[in-house]
Amino acid sequence: MPAAAPRSAIDIHFHMLPAFYTDAARAAGKLPTISGGFPQWTPGLALELMDRQGIATAITSISQPGVHFGDDRAARLLARQCNEFAASLVRDMPQRFGAFATLPLPDVEGAREEAAYALDTLGADGVCLLASYGERFLGDPWFDPLLDELNAREAVVFLHPNFHPSSRGLKLVAPAFMVEFLFDTTRAVVNMLVSGTFERYPRIRFVLAHAGATLPYVAWRLSVAPMIDERVAHLSQEGVFSTLRRFWYDTAQSAGPQSMGSLMQVADPARIVFGGDWPYCPESVVAETSKALDASPLLDDAQRAAIMRGNALALFPRLAGV
Repeated sequence: MPAAAPRSAIDIHFHMLPAFYTDAARAAGKLPTISGGFPQWTPGLALELMDRQGIATAITSISQPGVHFGDDRAARLLARQCNEFAASLVRDMPQRFGAFATLPLPDVEGAREEAAYALDTLGADGVCLLASYGERFLGDPWFDPLLDELNAREAVVFLHPNFHPSSRGLKLVAPAFMVEFLFDTTRAVVNMLVSGTFERYPRIRFVLAHAGATLPYVAWRLSVAPMIDERVAHLSQEGVFSTLRRFWYDTAQSAGPQSMGSLMQVADPARIVFGGDWPYCPESVVAETSKALDASPLLDDAQRAAIMRGNALALFPRLAGV
């Protein structure tokens, strides 16, 4: 077994899978997109992984398939149970864990109430939103009442992909996480860009999983779209690029120079943060992520250190003393 590494990193893309959650998802016939269903997870396993990989603090989140399996009341109860569990980890080990709250979307009223409770009472570090819920992508006015709440609190929003229903009908051999997840995030952010969501809710701090998915690569295409189609004439090249620079981006499954080269062209370097994506990504991928950042010809030592820790402190200042 590898020796423990010096602990310094802040991992903002770190999922939790308590047994009560995976039991509920399995009972509803909802499974993640990776083979084998849910990976093994316990707080003890999480801490062992963190120690081996030099992760000082992990910000936990529940990702796809979320907590809403068709019943609003059940979703509210499951979201509350997840948030109370995450809060207990933070209370017991505030230096090791943070929490992005789970919300029972697409139940917007329930999500508003749970966001307020998680942020105001439980002290969550932010909330996790999926890019889409059913047929609706973020940017749809349906979600505006929730965004009102989050904007009022200057919330950190970790935006993670979902598996959109349209993807399920595609006759593809590739597992959905390989590309469909990336398209889900891209669609949501472009939808919010075109709908003016980011201008209406400027105080929300969005963190985009997987280095913004395909957004860095398509950024220039987005910027010239107003020259092509009058339906997006309200956008501008400068506006598109400045909006993309507002976001925070994590390195999960995106740390190689092929991805980072594109990301560095559109992101503020001070808003790139470390993400390992455990346990959906095995420890070997978490280690490979750190290795790729260490070896990257695109980064100097100060930038590497900032990605691994310093940049995240702007989002989570309570961790400065950890």
